[in-house]
Amino acid sequence: MVTYVSRSKDRVFHPRFLALMNHYVMEPVACTPAAGWEKGQIENQVGFLRGQLFAPKPAFDDLDALNGWLRLRCEELANRAHPEQSDRKISDVFADECAELRPLGRAFDGYVEKAARVRSTCLVQYATNRYSVPSRFAGELVSLRAYADRIVVVSGQNVIAEHKRRFTRNASYFEPWHYLPLLDRKPGALRDGAPFVGWQLPEAMHRVRAHYMAGKGGDREFVDLLLLAQDHGIEVVEIACELAVEQNTLRLPAIINLINQLVEPVIAPWGESHAYPQLTLRPEADCKRYETLCVAGEAVA
Repeated sequence: MVTYVSRSKDRVFHPRFLALMNHYVMEPVACTPAAGWEKGQIENQVGFLRGQLFAPKPAFDDLDALNGWLRLRCEELANRAHPEQSDRKISDVFADECAELRPLGRAFDGYVEKAARVRSTCLVQYATNRYSVPSRFAGELVSLRAYADRIVVVSGQNVIAEHKRRFTRNASYFEPWHYLPLLDRKPGALRDGAPFVGWQLPEAMHRVRAHYMAGKGGDREFVDLLLLAQDHGIEVVEIACELAVEQNTLRLPAIINLINQLVEPVIAPWGESHAYPQLTLRPEADCKRYETLCVAGEAVA
């Protein structure tokens, strides 16, 4: 929270900490260095909760499971007697205080931000791990925002990539769609390229891929199919592959035809006559009407 303490004890606060204070309209007050008695009560409460909630140290698969368990433990602690009002529970006293609290409002967007250069491998690094971004941003300077549970990469005002935050060490995490434009030049990378190893595609697309890759030049055909997802969306391509599997027509031209049928606008059939004007009087054949034209022509002459 404090990036620098001068000899006069003036503090320079971290910009993100100041953003948090400004968001909730609070003024930070710093303690004196090495003067623990100034915040002893706070440290005692932290030590108490640490012993109640984190001893022995719990282990969970993700933050959601941890938060769910902490909520249950906090509710158990809230049912205990209040330390100053022993005839009441902690939850009862807190309910009285809630009536005096202001609404929290919009939650603060809490993250740690740093500038990062995208490598030629389309990866940015945070801590010791690397995360992929779209290939067109290779070599550019981007903003990397680290949340508690995810990593967000921003270029300008646009979010260009988002990954689940990992707490491993020296690992790379790829989003295969980020490398799709590169496959147009090197379709062979689809077989052994690191971003595409273990790519989890929809079942229908996986069957189409297995069919293509079994033959010569199949990687080129499947890359052409994947490139259609950039224009029409992955949902349309997935539906077209499902239809192709049902009809047992896995050739690329047949799937392209199915995609075109899905994206082309529906034309109303000609049978909907209510959209056209209707005759109220049935016309009658009368060839004598042509004689009036002859009379009119003689009059003009």
